[in-house]
Amino acid sequence: MPAQRFREVWSLALPILGAMLSQVLLNLVDLAMVGHLGANALAGVGAASFLHFTAFSAITGLSSAVQAMAARRYGEGRLDETALSLNGGLLLSIAIGLPLSLVLIAAAPWLFSTLYTDPAVGAEGTVYLQFRLAAIVAVGINFSFRGYWSAIRRARLYLYVLGGMSALNILLDWLLIFGKLGLPEMGTRGAGLANLISTLAGAGAYLLLAWREARPAGFMRRLPSMTQLGDLLRIGLPSCVQNLLFAGGFSVLLWIIGQIGTAELAVTNVLINITLAAVLPGIAFGLAAAALTGSALGRGDIDDAYAWAWDVFRATWWVFAALAVPMLLATDAVLRVFFADPATADVLVDVGRLPLRLIGLAVTLDGLGFILMNALLGVGASGAVALVAVGLQWGFFLPGSYAAVTLLGSGLPGIWILMTGYRAFQTGIFAWLWKQKRWAKIRV
Repeated sequence: MPAQRFREVWSLALPILGAMLSQVLLNLVDLAMVGHLGANALAGVGAASFLHFTAFSAITGLSSAVQAMAARRYGEGRLDETALSLNGGLLLSIAIGLPLSLVLIAAAPWLFSTLYTDPAVGAEGTVYLQFRLAAIVAVGINFSFRGYWSAIRRARLYLYVLGGMSALNILLDWLLIFGKLGLPEMGTRGAGLANLISTLAGAGAYLLLAWREARPAGFMRRLPSMTQLGDLLRIGLPSCVQNLLFAGGFSVLLWIIGQIGTAELAVTNVLINITLAAVLPGIAFGLAAAALTGSALGRGDIDDAYAWAWDVFRATWWVFAALAVPMLLATDAVLRVFFADPATADVLVDVGRLPLRLIGLAVTLDGLGFILMNALLGVGASGAVALVAVGLQWGFFLPGSYAAVTLLGSGLPGIWILMTGYRAFQTGIFAWLWKQKRWAKIRV
């Protein structure tokens, strides 16, 4: 692989990865601060965060559509039109996000009372969730900008803004949760308000940057045509549906594992968090692949677009291999970081040992899957991606997990064996779709 292509992959992916790591740090700090408020606050905020993740998944798919269209214009050399898809993404974020936000804010008390029986947990979580839901439009705006900056090779701006948002959120958490510097002590309400303010600040920063940097590219100069909005919806809606059902699938999975026992459910929460951390590089490298393949296709160079997906993996596979090492060779030590209570640690480590090793075995192949999936999204093949991802998760993995638990009496290892198999099969299908090159005919 030429050194120039290696450098190009990493120069694009590193800022994205750095931005995502800042978000992970924020989540950990946020959780630690809320943890000082007690078990009810921690449980309520944890439940609210998951419900919020499911809700905003319905709008974040617009980012892939903005990126695919902007990257295509960038590759075609039509630089004065690259921001038209961004204009459309911002418009759709408002049109979809505003009514979604209002409906879900009103429904938040009902959601908590229906899903969680403990009223103390509901009291802590509901108001936090409502603050987070108030930011759905801003979340859509921020994700649209992520797609745009990645497409035009300006991912550093994404890093700067998201890093600033995370730092502001942490500061406001300290001020508002605990009532520092004369501010009122607001508890979980303060955590939600801190997130809302920082998300709105991030959206404002993106808008100011775009006004300065993207006006020549068409930002806010004119509205996208109905055809362009239609293309955004055609490419973006499958991704929105995919993200929503993927998040919903986690809820179903937790319910299935809850039928096994409390220990398995506790271990699963840890395994999911480890998995989500391990796939962050895959998402970052995947976004780089989307930008590189989309712009190559815009130049009309199908062979170069095809090669970029594989070159991104060649440049980054060792990152996934490095992540696998502690899961495979220090399995118990990794798990004991999360299970500190000596009364239960041995049992929980025993339950989680095989699943964590399976995650380690599969992480490199899963990284390839994320790169290929995003490469397909980058060339506009969102419908095929959604069909494969949703079909395998809801048509095979979740029913198979339910049958393994209820009919076969399988424990957590059985579910993770199924998960490993389904994710490997998904990567294989994405590789087959990429090799077919039918995506080269997609108009974006």
